Amino acid sequence: MTSSSIQSHDPFREIRQTDGVMRCPFHGESITMILRHSDVRDAAADWRTYSSDAPFRVPIPSEEAVRTIRQLPIETDPPRHTEYRKLTEPFFLRAKRPDVIASVKRMIDEAVASSFKADSFDAVSELALPIQSRALTQLLNVPESEADIWIGWGIHVFKVTGGTFKTGNVLEDYLNERFDQAEADPGDDFFSALIQATFEGRRLTRQECLGFGNLTFAGGRDTIIHTATSMIAHLAWRPEALAYLRDDPTRITLASEEFFRVFMPLTQIGRVCPNGADIHGVSVAPNERVGLCWASANHDETVFDQPEEIRLDRRPNPHVSFGYRNHLCQGAPHARLVIRSLLETICRTVDRIEVIEAKPQTEREERFVRQVGYESLRVRWSRLEPSES
Repeated sequence: MTSSSIQSHDPFREIRQTDGVMRCPFHGESITMILRHSDVRDAAADWRTYSSDAPFRVPIPSEEAVRTIRQLPIETDPPRHTEYRKLTEPFFLRAKRPDVIASVKRMIDEAVASSFKADSFDAVSELALPIQSRALTQLLNVPESEADIWIGWGIHVFKVTGGTFKTGNVLEDYLNERFDQAEADPGDDFFSALIQATFEGRRLTRQECLGFGNLTFAGGRDTIIHTATSMIAHLAWRPEALAYLRDDPTRITLASEEFFRVFMPLTQIGRVCPNGADIHGVSVAPNERVGLCWASANHDETVFDQPEEIRLDRRPNPHVSFGYRNHLCQGAPHARLVIRSLLETICRTVDRIEVIEAKPQTEREERFVRQVGYESLRVRWSRLEPSES
């Protein structure tokens, strides 16, 4: 299998080919979106021109209304960004440890096995969300029971279904409680490590600790959930794709990277141009924002042959779903572990997947419309008998 008749939708194709950039209004602000793969990577590497040192303005739309602290390390530039990353790197690298890999695989096996008990289930709230949350406990080295709290927050920490911002700040309150506990009784978990960490010869401030915690819980949550459920929907609508992966599980690695390329729910990420910029003749004023459009770059026809086709054996696959260069996502090994493990379990235990009802989650802006996952995806799947595998 080299391709699928189900294609990914690319709303940026025409303007990427003609102009390479697109001015688009976002909540009263006009942002220049950078669309071509090479331009996106160049901008991601050029932090002096395209700076991340802009609290609340890296996400698009900006998040002044939903948090009070700078997310770390993402909302900083080198060299401070590099030094900040070192503080949490040991926890994100846990995704490569054999014991953590085994625990995540065990948890996913149990979650999928439990899903067979119901006639049907919502793959978003009843499978992907619990899997993402329980896998995160392994990364942060906290009890798995802690995931029950995180599951209660829903798909997105800051937004309700439909995309509007939540009121209050449940995440910040939660983080303060956990950091208070770590100060009183430190352990070997993520929260305790931050409370005890030193930076530039001093202890981290509480604001810095909150910045790390905020990004950890908000950054990769809906990304993993929407990628997982989009993948499940694809395997339901293309049963031959599931059979193709089941026939040779070594194909799962390439397939998962293709799913990351196509089903990337984060359309773009913001950068601020301190001194302005000129991008293909479009002038960006000093301190204006640009958007590095990962979704467009992942469909650039000069890099990916027939990019709207879902090719489970695509190689090479230089997608930018995890960012590029300095801001390459720390959580990438964790996301890859979760998606590959879920694919392995599905191939080993699921015979067929049927979509009963799908409610897409759509990003609607003035100049583009893009599906970014599912609000809900009710599915029914049948168990693969051992003799069939």
